[in-house]
Amino acid sequence: MTQERFVMKCGGSTLAALPDSFFAELRELQLAGVKPVIVHGGGPAISETLGKLGIETGFVNGLRVTSDEVLDVVEMVLAGRINKEIVRKIQLNGAKALGLSGVDGMLIQAKPVANADEIGFVGDVTDVNADIIEGVMNMGYIPVVAPIGIDAAGQRYNINADTAAGAAASHLGVERMIVVTDVPGIMKTVDGEKRVLPVVTVAEIDEMIASGEIYGGMIPKVRAAVQCIQGRVREVVIVSGEVQGVLTRAVREGGVGTRIVQTTEGQV
Repeated sequence: MTQERFVMKCGGSTLAALPDSFFAELRELQLAGVKPVIVHGGGPAISETLGKLGIETGFVNGLRVTSDEVLDVVEMVLAGRINKEIVRKIQLNGAKALGLSGVDGMLIQAKPVANADEIGFVGDVTDVNADIIEGVMNMGYIPVVAPIGIDAAGQRYNINADTAAGAAASHLGVERMIVVTDVPGIMKTVDGEKRVLPVVTVAEIDEMIASGEIYGGMIPKVRAAVQCIQGRVREVVIVSGEVQGVLTRAVREGGVGTRIVQTTEGQV
C-alpha cells in the first residue's frame, strides 16, 4: 500500500457545497493508504457572523483586516463551527477525522505580517509542528486544521488558509498540495475567451499578477503556492471541487485544474 500524502486546502463555503461523493472519494483514498491533510478557510461564514454581530471589517489585497474583536469571531467560526462541520461530514461518509486549530499544541506558529499596522492581527507562519499532524495521521485520522496561528506570548493571529496550507505542506515535506476552490483553475484570456491553463510556472504567475490577470482573492492562493513550491513541495494543483473524481485525478492521474510548478518540464 502506498504511503502517499497530500495537503488539501479548501474554503469553508466550498466544502459545505461539495457533494457526498467528494467525501466518499476522500474515504476511498484513505482506505487505499493515501494520507490527506485538510486546511480549511471560512471567509463567507466569518463575514456573515460579523454582519449579524454588527462588527465592521474590510479587506486589503485579499486579506481580512483583523481587529481583536474580529479575531474572536474568526476563531469562533473557523475553529468551532466550520472545523466541526467538516469533521462531521467526513465521518458521516465513513472516514475518520480529527479537528485541530493552529493554536492546539502550538501547531501553527506565527508572527505579525509586515503591514500589521494596516490589517491588524494577521499573521505569517514561522513554524508548523509537523509532529502533531504526523501523529494524527498515524492514528488513522484525517487532520482537519483551522488556520489560527499563535506566538510564544500567546497572541493569536488570523492566518490566510492558503498560506497556512502551503506552510503545512512544506513542513510535512509532501510532494503535492491541492487547492480545492469554486473555480476550475487559473484562467487566462486567449483569443477573447477565458481558458484554464493546465500548467503555470512561478515566473508566469508573477507576470500575471503584474498584468492584473490574477487579482483579488486569487493572489494569496497563488502566492502561497509559489512559497510552498520553493520549499519541498513539487507542485500545487488548483481544482474545482465540483469535478467528478477530482481528488483521485489530482493525486494520481492529472489532467484536471491548473498545476503550478517551479519550471516546466524540460527546462533547466
